[in-house]
Amino acid sequence: MTEVVAALIWDKNRFMICQRPAHKARGLLWEFVGGKVEPGESKEQALVRECREELAVTVAVDAPFMEVVHEYPDLTVHLTLFCATIADGLPQMLEHNDIKWITPKEIPNYRFCPADEVILQKITDVYGANESVPPGAGTGVF
Repeated sequence: MTEVVAALIWDKNRFMICQRPAHKARGLLWEFVGGKVEPGESKEQALVRECREELAVTVAVDAPFMEVVHEYPDLTVHLTLFCATIADGLPQMLEHNDIKWITPKEIPNYRFCPADEVILQKITDVYGANESVPPGAGTGVF
């Protein structure tokens, strides 16, 4: 099983999604920024590293929002999605094909990686009817 971490980053009533590069597995599908945990790293350290590598930002990692185990044909992932905020920098597309900020109501307009589907359902359930800022968004308190 591969340990993977990702960030749920809010900006007002929108959260960040990233489009995978065309040449990678699950190319051009949308996902949360993040990646694999390397040996010797904590999950939080891995998320900080991945956000620097992929977006050129430093994030403050907060509590986990949700954990998911998903079996792809080529690997099984244990994904931990953390609530996070951008502490420094502006997101840049260093790795991804595109970056978007979307509201929960816009989720159906995008094709996401299958491991994210249960997470997106929880985001819709928790925040979908809320047109304003999610409680604690930008402060790390969810």
